Amino acid sequence: MTQTILCIDMESVLTPELWQAVAKGFWVEELMLTTKDIDDNKKLMEHRLKYLNENDITYSKMQEILSKVDLLPWALDFLNRARDKMQVIILSDTFIQLGKPFVQKLWNPTIFCHDLIVEDDKIVDYKFRIQDQKTQAVKRFKQLNFKTFATWDSFNDTGMIKEADAGCFFQPGKKATDAFPEIDIANDYEELKWYIDRFMEE
Repeated sequence: MTQTILCIDMESVLTPELWQAVAKGFWVEELMLTTKDIDDNKKLMEHRLKYLNENDITYSKMQEILSKVDLLPWALDFLNRARDKMQVIILSDTFIQLGKPFVQKLWNPTIFCHDLIVEDDKIVDYKFRIQDQKTQAVKRFKQLNFKTFATWDSFNDTGMIKEADAGCFFQPGKKATDAFPEIDIANDYEELKWYIDRFMEE
């Protein structure tokens, strides 16, 4: 029997956008940008580090803000139902130092993400796992003979959706849908569950 993996993003799919939560917490509009706005992760992170430094936002202050952020409504329920049918791996461009508390709230699924470099309570740099880690992870799962279903929300996620055996956007931005009209869209967890169930029946 072929084993199946659900490869799922974290921010905007299971949790709010973490950097936007920080932006709102400190009233720094420049931190509201996400991969829906800047699809180059390196440029986006350079932008974020600049405004963290300019506004004297420390790592511990960020953690304090994020400790008050909850999962998206029904995210845990959806994930638990998915885990009854397949393995689940979060593939995210978040950073483990920011994402770990939310992974715990999701009952500890495996997460592949990046690292922040923190010195004296300041985020001074970042380290990406590898280039385009999401697409590369999906590709390796397929080489290990897993069936893969992928779901993410933004323009920079199209590589892994196309690499997977099947997949869809989840509440994507207009930039993504305009550029890739051929990719299915789930507007809520029930629609996402329907796409997954259809895939499992194939």
